[in-house]
Parts: sequence; structure tokens; C-alpha cells
Amino acid sequence: MTDSRQASRRRARAAAVRGRRRRRSKGRTALAAAVSLLVLGAAGAGWVYTRLNGNISTFSADGVSGDRPPASTKGSNVLVIGSDARTGGNIALGGGDADDIGRSDTAFLLHTYADQKHAVAVSIPRDTLVDIPPCKLPDGSWSAPQSGAMFNAAYSVGETPEGNPACTQNTVEKLTGLRVDHTVVVDFKGFAAMTEAVGGVQVCLPQDVYQRDLNPHRPTRGKRIFAKGPQTVSGQQALDYVRIRHGIGDGSDIGRIKRQQAFVASLLKQIKSDGLTPSKLLPLADAATRSMTVDPGLGTADKLVAFAMSMKDIDLHNTKFVTVPWKYQGARVAIVHPDADALWAALRADRTLDGQDAGGSGKNGSAASPSPGAEAPASGADTPVSSTGVSVAVHNGTTVPGLAARAAEMLEGHGFTVTEATTATVRDQATTVIEYGPGQEEQAGKAARVFPGARLTPVTARGITVLLGRTYADEPEAPASPPPAHIPAQVSEDARSADDNPCSDLSYG
Repeated sequence: MTDSRQASRRRARAAAVRGRRRRRSKGRTALAAAVSLLVLGAAGAGWVYTRLNGNISTFSADGVSGDRPPASTKGSNVLVIGSDARTGGNIALGGGDADDIGRSDTAFLLHTYADQKHAVAVSIPRDTLVDIPPCKLPDGSWSAPQSGAMFNAAYSVGETPEGNPACTQNTVEKLTGLRVDHTVVVDFKGFAAMTEAVGGVQVCLPQDVYQRDLNPHRPTRGKRIFAKGPQTVSGQQALDYVRIRHGIGDGSDIGRIKRQQAFVASLLKQIKSDGLTPSKLLPLADAATRSMTVDPGLGTADKLVAFAMSMKDIDLHNTKFVTVPWKYQGARVAIVHPDADALWAALRADRTLDGQDAGGSGKNGSAASPSPGAEAPASGADTPVSSTGVSVAVHNGTTVPGLAARAAEMLEGHGFTVTEATTATVRDQATTVIEYGPGQEEQAGKAARVFPGARLTPVTARGITVLLGRTYADEPEAPASPPPAHIPAQVSEDARSADDNPCSDLSYG
């Protein structure tokens, strides 16, 4: 009996030793793998960056207008242009004439909020009637401004095969009042290669689709190219999916835009589900950069990687896709005002589609709210301010007549309660000053957003007083009707989230 117990103890000790050895072995294996990855990463980083740098093409910044909206500390804006240029092998995918001029097939403005957790992409239909500002031509001269032109015509100014992305950027800045921080152009090849690099993208169709739906000039229906229901597409098939227009849905460009939004949402979901690992990201980055043209600010692998990593924490549900408020004007598309103005104003103020402030800490990490004695951020009178219940007195500190009434009307348009609008005893005020009592700094900050450059000053008396200075008198008079304080419900209700099911809401076709 004793020998049996001793044998049992020996077997238990031996098993424990073997377990420790196995654990040490697994630990050593994991450590060795980690070290190997680090060594390989360090050794291959130079090769990777050299390869990506060699892929990247940039367009000249000389064509970017000097008359631009001010830079903002709230969020960032990236203009993404899908080009249907037939150069560089794209004709094999898109058809058409190899010598044709470059055109923009699709475009959206991606606004990434300062909190780095929200983003919204606003599509601009290619047939939208807009004003195109002067743009640089190939001979170095500048074109005459165009009024009531189609939006995609901006990319064709100069009639070069590679197109004119700087002119499209100028047009978007004029249209939105938002400064475009970066512009990215992706052509047919780049789009198809990216879908292959991620192993395909899930889409969903409400009906079977045939060759004649893609090319309405075909004499026969042709072969079926898409089956009804969910499926995964890549390469040429993915390109056909986002380009198809006739014979599906309502056959309009608006329907195609909604389908493109659903596709980009599904692509983002696929990238996120794969994980942001080097083995997954390198093929994607290689495919993207080989057929991508960017502004000089994104012209190196370092800059592109830093830009991509800045968006890694954005939640799929908080990534929204919308179309600028529109209506048909004959065969073209007209922008609906003031709905579109409210959308642009919300993005300038870093407010989400449901009206929440997503300003975070700003681009430079500085606090968004002004501190005592600081100048107010340059939001402007056209940016809606949430100010219900805030009472303000207005005093005209200049000799310009009617200034207090003008400021009072503007404040009331933003929801403030104006208790008085009078002439100040001192009438040589140079800069607008906003005085506020104890505990009213936040409310005063809201008023300061209406008066760019105003100075906040704490006082002992309760209340908020705006003392108008010459700087306000010199500003052009604000529009009589400021944009709505909130984005119209239809815009937010029609938004698509990047995590939506591809088969949800198939009305777009």
C-alpha cells in the first residue's frame, strides 16, 4: 500500500514537470515568433516603404485656389474622387476611348470628426449644377469661372487624360465652405485591385442582372452577370456592380450613388473584420497606391500610413453615408437650400447628423472651448449654435448705426434670447468683447462662436454682454435667414451606416 502511494506521488511529480516543460516550450515558441516578426518587420520596413513610395503619384498643388475657406481645428475633410480615366490600362476595365479626357465618375467628401470616433461621407451627384471657380489650365493660365455647370465638369477642366483633381477640390471648397485637407483620386484599376486584395466584398441585389443592364446598347439581354441576393464580388465584377445604372432600381445616378455607398460601407466592414495587421494591410496598401493619385500632403508612404492610422478607431456604426440634399431640375440635379447649408454648417461645427458635438480635442489636441481672454474660434455667423435659454445683451461700441439690431437679429436666428440692443457709452471699440459673469463661461463661449475673433472677458456682475467693435462692423452682413439649427430629418434618416446589412434597404437597386 505504501509502495503504491509512493508510486502515485512519483507519477504526479513527473506529470507536473512535463507540464512545466510544455508551458515553457510554448512560451519560448511564442516569444521566438514575436521576436521573429519584429526582426522581419524591421528588416522589411525599408523595402515596404520603398515599394509604396514608388507606387504613389501626386498632382500639383499649384492648381489649388488661393481663395480658400479657413483651416479648421475641428475634424478633417478628405475629397475622394473616382476617376473613369482610360489611361494606364484602365480602358481594359472600363471600355471607352483611350485618348478621352479624364472625368470624375463619382465623388464624396469624407469628414472625420475631431473625436476620431465618427465620420460621415457626403456624396455629390456628378450631374449636380454648381459654380466652378477659376482653375489652372495646362498652359499655366486660369480658366474663367463657370456658373450652373455640371459638377463632374470640374475634373475635365483643361481636357487632359489625367483630369484636374485640383479644380474639383476648388469647386467642393466653394460649394461647401469647408477646407479640403486632402484629395485622393482612385481609378478603375485601383478600385478593382483593392477589392481583390481584401478577398472580395459582400453585396446584395434585388434581382438578376444581365449584360444589357450594364450596356444598354447591346441588342440582346446577354448573359447573367449577377444573381439576385447576397454574393461576394471582386475585380471586374465589383467594378461592374458599382458602375451599373440601367435596368436596376430606378435607373438613376442617385440610385447608383446609394449602391456605391453600400459598397464602400461593405468594403470598410471587410477591412475591419480582417484586422489591421501587416499581412492584411500590405496587399491592400500596395493595390491602392498603384492606381491612386493624391495631393502632395499624402505623397509618401509615411504620410499615407499616418493618415490611415488616424482613422483606425472610427466605429463602423458611427461611419455614415449620405447624399447632399438634392432635387431634379430638368435632367440635372439641383442642390436644395437651406437643407444643404445646414449640412455643411454642421460639418464645419463638427456636429454629427443627430446634432451631437463630436469636436473632441481638435486636430492639434487643444481644447475646443475658448478660455477667458482668448479669441473665439472662427466659426462664423453661418454656423448654427445650440443656444436655447442663453440670454445676451448687445451694445454697439461703434459709430456705425444699426449695428446692435443687426447683431441681435443674428443672435436670435441662432436661438439666443436678446434682452436689449442699445448703443454703448463708449463708441470707439476696436474689437468685439463678450463679458460674462461667474459660472457663465460656457454660455459666453456659445455667443463667441457667432462673432469670430471676439475676446472673452470675465466680470463680477451676472449676465452676458456683447460689446460690438469695429471688427464686426467691417464684416459683410450675414444672410437674413441663417441655415437651420439642425440637419433636416430626411438627411439623417436616409443615412447608411458602415455596419448595415448589405441586404437592408434595397430600394436603391
